Amino acid sequence: MNRLKDIFTFSEEFPLIFTQANFWIFFAVIYFVFALIYKKIPLRNAYLFLVSLFFYYKTSGLFIGILIFSTLVDFFIGRNIYRSNNALKRKVLVTTSVCVNLLVLCYFKYAYFFTDSFNYLFHTNIEVFNWLAHWGNGFANQTYFTVDKIILPVGISFYTFQTISYSVDIYRGNLKPLKSIMDFGFFVSFFPQLVAGPIVRAESFVPQINKPTSISVSDFNNGTFMILKGLVKKMLFADFIAMHFLDRVFDAPEMFSGFANVMAMIGYSLQIYGDFSGYTDIAIGLALLMGFELPKNFNSPYKAVSTADFWRRWHISLSTWLRDYLYIPLGGNRKGSTASYIILAIILLGVMIGFGNNYIYLIIPGIVILGVIGSYFSPTIEKNINTNINLMLTMLIGGLWHGASWKFVIWGGLNGLGLVVYKFWRKASPYENSTHWFVHFWKVLVTFIFITFTRIYFRSESMGHIRRWYHQVANNMDWAHAWDILVHYQMVFWVMLAGYITHWLPQSTKETLEQWYAKSPMPLKIGYATVVGVMCYQAFSTDFQPFIYFQF
Repeated sequence: MNRLKDIFTFSEEFPLIFTQANFWIFFAVIYFVFALIYKKIPLRNAYLFLVSLFFYYKTSGLFIGILIFSTLVDFFIGRNIYRSNNALKRKVLVTTSVCVNLLVLCYFKYAYFFTDSFNYLFHTNIEVFNWLAHWGNGFANQTYFTVDKIILPVGISFYTFQTISYSVDIYRGNLKPLKSIMDFGFFVSFFPQLVAGPIVRAESFVPQINKPTSISVSDFNNGTFMILKGLVKKMLFADFIAMHFLDRVFDAPEMFSGFANVMAMIGYSLQIYGDFSGYTDIAIGLALLMGFELPKNFNSPYKAVSTADFWRRWHISLSTWLRDYLYIPLGGNRKGSTASYIILAIILLGVMIGFGNNYIYLIIPGIVILGVIGSYFSPTIEKNINTNINLMLTMLIGGLWHGASWKFVIWGGLNGLGLVVYKFWRKASPYENSTHWFVHFWKVLVTFIFITFTRIYFRSESMGHIRRWYHQVANNMDWAHAWDILVHYQMVFWVMLAGYITHWLPQSTKETLEQWYAKSPMPLKIGYATVVGVMCYQAFSTDFQPFIYFQF
């Protein structure tokens, strides 16, 4: 009874996380009720909406109010956009939706980033104060919220993008609004993907809401297989290597050799893939067991042969969202836009002020002047400049979406630069269309190395950590003791090797394994689940290991 009380009451010590037994007890209880009511569509949707709200409450406490606020705002705005025939009113409404959602996101996620940047640029000492918490305490006449800091609500980036897509899709005529607030709330808050994605597009999920539940044998097989696969990715290929090697190195890179730091970065690429891909695999599997289809979010990203190919395979729901709702509206690969130039001017001005270097003051205006002159005399140059500006801005903003820090902006910028360089290289490369195995191997290797070692800006806690990592790699590789590192942490490296081998298996082999699982009788499926469960929890530590993408 105490266990059930912990599961069904709010406690920061007992969040509902996919890798904890509490979640699976919770899911078994809500699935039992779901099985009794699933044929009644309105009741089913209302039930799943309330369950999802409870799930978020268990994860984030009173921040559930922000989720409810976003749900109410976009439900009524979407309905009014659809009903209006006035073009100006429709634009005002969709702009209001985008601005309100982004303001809420910026307040909670970027308050410190903007404040610290302002203090640095203008030598002020402004401190962050949580005005929403202050007003909430005053309204309730109780001290419910801390006013001296702003805490980031879990999953706010994901459900904010979903509500924006709903309003924009209605404005574009791609979608009709939902009639019931319960149905819309269900779309926004569906608990498997609520806190860490994948980002669900309104035009793909909303049509499923009013369809009868239909769970085929194939859905059951695929769903359970995805869940087991996700648990292995998360608990073995992510958490195990992080706890037993990666975290130790990244916490104090100067205490380890350059070789250990390099191996930690290679391991981190597996960790972040296992963590995020594992989460979305579980989310997709849970949704299938309830008759809903979530979008595929990963497609063997480390098989990519270029940076562009990588971003078509990694976090697909975010990449396509940024393409459709940011890159194309900015002008895409056709032209520049006023928004492109304004955003670019702000970023360049910030860089110039931030560096405060005379060379920067000359270089940036010089590049801008050359670009303007080239664009004036050559339409081809103008198109290339505009296309690459839009691409770079999309990646810079995508980097900032991942974290409120300049190191994430740098990470996004490096990936944007990789995309731009590849665009020009593929036109000149004599091997671009080669099918030779070594050429393919070389492309995959170079792409993997680039993606892996730009992630130092993603993983490190500060720029100081990054500098120490670079120092060790540049000055203290210590090849003489490399074998000792491999032997001492041999279990970690065996798990890393197994993780990468399974990732690089041919797709046909993976499909064969999935079909083999699907054709197995139920007792064998139960046996597989038992083995996976025991293996994962044996490797798991009692320490709480949150999903990396919860912070985004």
